[in-house]
Amino acid sequence: MEHITLLLAIVIVTALVFDFTNGFHDTANAMATTISTGALKPKTAVAMSAALNLVGAFLSVEVAKTISGGIIDEKGIRTEVIFAALVGAILWNLLTWLLGLPSSSSHALFGGLIGAAVMSAGWSSVNGSTVVTKVLLPAVAAPIVAGIAAMLATRLTYRINRNTDEKATAKGYRAGQIASAGLVSLAHGTNDAQKTMGIITLALVTGGVLHPGANPPLWVIVSAGLAIAMGTYLGGWRIIRTMGKGLTELRPPQGFAAQTGAATVILASSHIGFSLSTTQVCSGSVMGAGLGRKGGVVRWSTATRMAVAWILTLPAAGLVGAGAEFLTQQGPWGIAAVAVLLIAGSGIIWKLSRRRPVDAHNVTADHVTADDAPVAEPAGVITTAIAAVTPPPTGLAVASTDLRATIQAPAPADPPTPATV
Repeated sequence: MEHITLLLAIVIVTALVFDFTNGFHDTANAMATTISTGALKPKTAVAMSAALNLVGAFLSVEVAKTISGGIIDEKGIRTEVIFAALVGAILWNLLTWLLGLPSSSSHALFGGLIGAAVMSAGWSSVNGSTVVTKVLLPAVAAPIVAGIAAMLATRLTYRINRNTDEKATAKGYRAGQIASAGLVSLAHGTNDAQKTMGIITLALVTGGVLHPGANPPLWVIVSAGLAIAMGTYLGGWRIIRTMGKGLTELRPPQGFAAQTGAATVILASSHIGFSLSTTQVCSGSVMGAGLGRKGGVVRWSTATRMAVAWILTLPAAGLVGAGAEFLTQQGPWGIAAVAVLLIAGSGIIWKLSRRRPVDAHNVTADHVTADDAPVAEPAGVITTAIAAVTPPPTGLAVASTDLRATIQAPAPADPPTPATV
């Protein structure tokens, strides 16, 4: 019993570490557009987001119940499985943060949990119908729905204000952005903090502390809310840069439309217990807002890298979780080895991130490469095709005038040299 109690404590601490990484990994969801458009200063934005994440953690437990009693079968699952799942999720979160990719913390957790459960008890331990209906289908549908909603909202906004000066309305839209960013932060706390609550509750059930189907205790809700709030305040600046500058250039009306659409989708999913990825929803909204403005451009190379990370998240975290579970099955030395690997892997990733740090002072700088050199996004097929059929805006006369202006007049001839007598 003493070993079980110690293991439970380790699992709870590891779950809160995951919640912390979830917080700084997903800060960009709420605040990237607000920071990039100048509606809020970076430090003010993350402080506001942290406070509202904490409040959101107390609003519902539906998503926590989905995770604690829906994804896998609680019967026959050992506490070590939860530990292995969290290791897979944490390492994937840190790796994608290092690369500046806004991948899904939720899917990292689900992948680690599924991989560890399959390694421990086989495929029968996974509730396939729940995974499909409450994880996979929302993962596909949510970013598309949020993107379409943001695109339509952006077009409607610009149509309504087509006869007004954009600079005159920018202040109002920035105020709207602050409000909608607060709503996204509240929704993030309502959805993502509950995932850690569900994991801790599942660990307590496997350890015999709670009965199956129990709601998260109050201390679990409080600790999960505090952990995600502290992580949010730390600020995942690398991912904020990608979401705010690397995906598309947003103006205040677009930022307002993107965040309002994202908050609506996240809050609706939390109400019905869909544990969707807030990262995918917010990324879809940003892309939709980018396409909604006439002349707006989405950097599809960045979007493609994000999509690849989304696709890899479940299987990659699952493989790490399965490997960690294989080690924990070897006994106490295996559990210790997994803990050492987690600490060592986290330390290496942190050390690599210090080579080119991104913080509140340079997060709004132009999108950069690994060598910190500004680059221009290469034009995609659609952009190139449009440019090929678009006539020059100033006409042939201007072009010919410019051409004449570039032809230099011949230099005057030197005066003849007088003959010498």
